[in-house]
Amino acid sequence: MSAVPPVPLSGEEQAVMRAFGRLIQVLPRLLDADLERDQRMSLSEYTALRHLSEAEDRLMRMSELAAACDMSLSGMTRLASKLESLGYLRRIRCERDARGSNAVLTDAGLARLREAWPDHLASVRRHIFDHLEGMDLRRFAAALEAMTGSAGPACNGDPHDD
Repeated sequence: MSAVPPVPLSGEEQAVMRAFGRLIQVLPRLLDADLERDQRMSLSEYTALRHLSEAEDRLMRMSELAAACDMSLSGMTRLASKLESLGYLRRIRCERDARGSNAVLTDAGLARLREAWPDHLASVRRHIFDHLEGMDLRRFAAALEAMTGSAGPACNGDPHDD
């Protein structure tokens, strides 16, 4: 049985692949640098607070929060310790599973997220949406979701969306 050789990328496809590769490396660093400069907050901190703010009762299992933030559980534990020391979240034992713990966003954490949101929004607009003017954003979002294999909902317009 002979294998069918792969179809080479066109010049346009190569350009997209190279630009996309650079984007996934550079964009998080740009957003993080802006948050650090403007709010003295890392993108990881912002992301964890945002996920908690969107969760029912502002509570998530630590393992779920780690997955939502694309972090290891040990990395999330370190981040949660920092956020807890700042008064932005509390960790409590999980009622259903005594081995697990939950992270709960405090009022101070929600206030801090709301304080950082305008600067983060400006950064997102500058680094992303200013370059997408005139594009069909629904199709673009659907394509990005398809690339990650997730079929989650598109933007819901919440005031603390990225």
